[in-house]
Amino acid sequence: MTQITVAALQLGFSNDIDANITNVSRLVREAAGQGAQVILPPELFEGEYFCRVEDEGLFANAAPVGEHKAVLAMQALAEALKVTIPTSFFEADGPHYYNSLAMIGPDGEVQGVYRKSHIPDGPGYEEKFYFRPGNTGFKVWPAPPTAPGWKLGVGVCWDQWYPETARAMMLMGAELLFYPTAIGSEPHDTSLDTARLWRRAMVGHAVSNVVPVIAANRIGVEHGQTFYGTSFITDERGDIIAELDREEEDVIVATLDLERIRRHRAAFGFFRDRRPELYERLVRDE
Repeated sequence: MTQITVAALQLGFSNDIDANITNVSRLVREAAGQGAQVILPPELFEGEYFCRVEDEGLFANAAPVGEHKAVLAMQALAEALKVTIPTSFFEADGPHYYNSLAMIGPDGEVQGVYRKSHIPDGPGYEEKFYFRPGNTGFKVWPAPPTAPGWKLGVGVCWDQWYPETARAMMLMGAELLFYPTAIGSEPHDTSLDTARLWRRAMVGHAVSNVVPVIAANRIGVEHGQTFYGTSFITDERGDIIAELDREEEDVIVATLDLERIRRHRAAFGFFRDRRPELYERLVRDE
């Protein structure tokens, strides 16, 4: 039996990056104290969700992976606690800007960077103004040394709505799927509450890929935009095994049996019965 313990963090943020790092670090330590080996903070925890408006002055907050304050802080923390921390950050790479994730291993080293592939654009979520579409392709990452040979998949926010993202990572060998996110109210339609849709989309990935899903969202009200939390962890059946409500600042932790999950996946036959020769239409842009 190969077990791995994972955690998702849920909290609110201000525009004080140092205070945000302190708060995230506190919850990371709490999760590690509960045995978590992979600890997922929400998307862009360095500050408020700035993509609600188009402001050219905000590009100044981006930094290269080797210089970004949030990444450097999580590197030090990961090394100290011997945990893995997928760390979302606003990346500057020369003239280009990305919504990126640094995968930080338990030695504190950045194992690589994933750049968010799907970039939304709409009222309150105007990410295309800030971010270039990712050019890294989907990635999978090694699990902690306590689960040698296993792999983790990580998408970022809008990626979580796409079954193609989840399936691609699974075909690359992922055994767990992680999704840091920042999602809440819709400024153009105050009657639209996407919380249940958001969760159903990822539960669908869990069911159709027979894989646990770990999702971390922020909470709080930022300039009239309410982030609805409801972070959760599913097992490979899509059943919710840990969750938070819309306002809780807390940590959720779950221990998963990777060998059992792999057996269940094989028994379902979803990957055995794939017919890729019939799927050509899926990759035509028309």
